Amino acid sequence: MTILSELIAPHDAAAPAIGAPGRDWLSYGGLRDLATTVARSLHGFGIGRGDRVAIVLPNGPEMATAFVTIAQTATTAPLNPAYREEEYAFYLEDLKARALVVEAGYDGPALAAARTLGLAVLRVGVAPGAAAGQFTLSADQAPTELGDAGPAQESDVALILHTSGTTSRPKIVPLLQSNVAASARNIGASLGLGAADRCLNVMPLFHIHGLLAAVSASLAAGGSIWCAPGFNALQFFAWMQEARPSWYTAVPTMHQAILSRAARNQDTIKAVPLRFLRSSSASLPAQVMVQLNAVFSAPVIEAYGMTEAAHQMCCNPFERQKPGSVGKAAGPEVAVADETSDRIIDGTGEVVISGANVTPGYEGNPDANAKNFFEAGGKRWFRTGDQGQIDADGFLHLTGRLKEIINRGGEKISPLEVDGVLMDHPAIAQVVTFALPHPKLGEEVAAAVVLREGATADEREIRDFAAQRMADFKVPRRVILLDEIPKGATGKMQRIGLAEKLGLVADA
Repeated sequence: MTILSELIAPHDAAAPAIGAPGRDWLSYGGLRDLATTVARSLHGFGIGRGDRVAIVLPNGPEMATAFVTIAQTATTAPLNPAYREEEYAFYLEDLKARALVVEAGYDGPALAAARTLGLAVLRVGVAPGAAAGQFTLSADQAPTELGDAGPAQESDVALILHTSGTTSRPKIVPLLQSNVAASARNIGASLGLGAADRCLNVMPLFHIHGLLAAVSASLAAGGSIWCAPGFNALQFFAWMQEARPSWYTAVPTMHQAILSRAARNQDTIKAVPLRFLRSSSASLPAQVMVQLNAVFSAPVIEAYGMTEAAHQMCCNPFERQKPGSVGKAAGPEVAVADETSDRIIDGTGEVVISGANVTPGYEGNPDANAKNFFEAGGKRWFRTGDQGQIDADGFLHLTGRLKEIINRGGEKISPLEVDGVLMDHPAIAQVVTFALPHPKLGEEVAAAVVLREGATADEREIRDFAAQRMADFKVPRRVILLDEIPKGATGKMQRIGLAEKLGLVADA
């Protein structure tokens, strides 16, 4: 399998592929027919191989099938439905998009941006009673001249995404047909996915985690995906009852929200036993992994991924999960490099990867490519920006993002280490440690904390707890108690910029 169309080609035509709340299943035969229809429609609208199609659809089965089918004919560029017009204008222009795909009745900011830029607008129509993910395409504008109607090749770009830049301009990450196919195959192999497996997807489908781990890996294995309309902890267990999944994948904050409602949903957990749970896109606190395992009586498989790797790089194997580790290499080769010179080392350093799922490079950004890619030992390595070390068993342990390491007067502190200590406090449900600007030390340690329901603790008590378990320079000087920690669009807690978000910079 080197291209997307080959992922869905070999499976039983009658087998279920895509599901959703209150909808009939779309079969693999139906999905293949849909891909043929979409290709014909796109070609009629002047869209073909190499053309970039931005997709702005809500989470759900049509978003999943739009990605899978359009990517077989053109280049997909999923965008967050929550963006404002100015953001859409930036991304659509930066991507050099030829068309925008939206819902039939959509009249929001993406449409305004597309019209300003003169893009073709394609509408997704869903007939009453249609199977999950079944849609037709219509165009607001008349068809334009078609460039290349040829079939996709493995070197074509299937998916194009922006990195979530925090302080600089986001970088464009092109992922080839071969990158996506390799990653889907790697994820399926590491999870042992088969036709009997069903994923309950709660991840945003404009994000690499949902697109690759939930949708593409399931389809490559002949399994099925039940697409929820986003994440909602209040509805999760009702969705479990309807979907009857064998697994789900989520970010740590979602797992924690699910845990908070698990006690009152024990009947569902017993009635719908999961084969496993998967966590990725941020480090899962060891304490949360242990709790999830106990509550669901199923292994919790933590994986390590990023956009530039078409998602997965490492995965905890079924036979042994190490809480606090992101697992072993699961697809690409994983090593540790010196942070300032282009050489592979032992010990702690920058995590680097090499393999068939890794992007060929950032688009139009030679400086970023020179900084992030290097040759060593006859291989081309990508610098992940993460710091970590590989233990004697081959498990990778992350110590933090290099940009997030707190430098307190020359003392380097891993926010993940502080998170791990504070999560042992019996009153703490969630924590994110971050850098607070300091006039003399440069940076100081701070932590935002959410307490468990019904629990009490104050800043002094939490700081005293930490002081008994770690060196004084690592103890947070500020502990901010919150009802909820601010999160990014994909549900991840973001350390960089958190001091500003919480209004702490002026105080500092």
